[in-house]
Amino acid sequence: MGKTIVIKCGGSVLSDLSPSFFTSLQEMYAQGMNIVLVHGGGPEIGQMLKRLNVPSEFVNGLRKTTKEVLEVAEMVLAGKVNKQLVALLRQYGLPAVGVSGVDACLLQAAPIDLAKLGYVGEVVNVNADFVHQLLKSRYIPIISPIGADKDGQKYNINADTAAGAVAKAIKAAQLLFVTDVPGILRNGSIVEQATIDVIERMMNEGIITGGMIPKVKAAIAALSESLHEVMIVSGKTPFYENGQLHGTTIRNEVGVY
Repeated sequence: MGKTIVIKCGGSVLSDLSPSFFTSLQEMYAQGMNIVLVHGGGPEIGQMLKRLNVPSEFVNGLRKTTKEVLEVAEMVLAGKVNKQLVALLRQYGLPAVGVSGVDACLLQAAPIDLAKLGYVGEVVNVNADFVHQLLKSRYIPIISPIGADKDGQKYNINADTAAGAVAKAIKAAQLLFVTDVPGILRNGSIVEQATIDVIERMMNEGIITGGMIPKVKAAIAALSESLHEVMIVSGKTPFYENGQLHGTTIRNEVGVY
């Protein structure tokens, strides 16, 4: 089997994915790479909760998930958003299969804090064999971050966390976070490589600000002994051309900039 890449698409960038994002996927797939896509859907969930008049609140950046909120989150993530992405990949001739973390116990979850957050889960186990079986058959799994515990109770899982857990479990060569910018920018130019200490320095100096802060924090959290680098790439411009990935690579060793 070829190199495996996990790609995480946040809810905020899903509606902005350009044709070049999908042609980049086509090129990677044609070169024999295994692709796994994990997606979010926060804005879509927010819109649906509003439409259905279901109250919700955020606690420490995570949506408190009551039983009513969980129903809506599953409907939006595993239904609407997941199938939209599958259909888009099919338009580009890519054999996508949409699954949620509940399927085949893909994402086994446990509550982070039932009292404070409700049914927000953390990943305690990933069914890596199931993912490998799909990849072996040359399918592209599109994973929505709804998991379940061993009793079948479902949980809403942060998509960044889910992507990191999947990448670690299947021993992916790389994890890509897709954003609406081509990477971390400094004075208008892309920072091609950075290490954890460099990222922390750039946050302290105000070079990394706003919505990029949670993205780089999620990228750093995903680094592990088996996953040595994570990339931040664009969903609006080609992120893979002529065998080259374009964006900011974050590594887990000490470095300078």
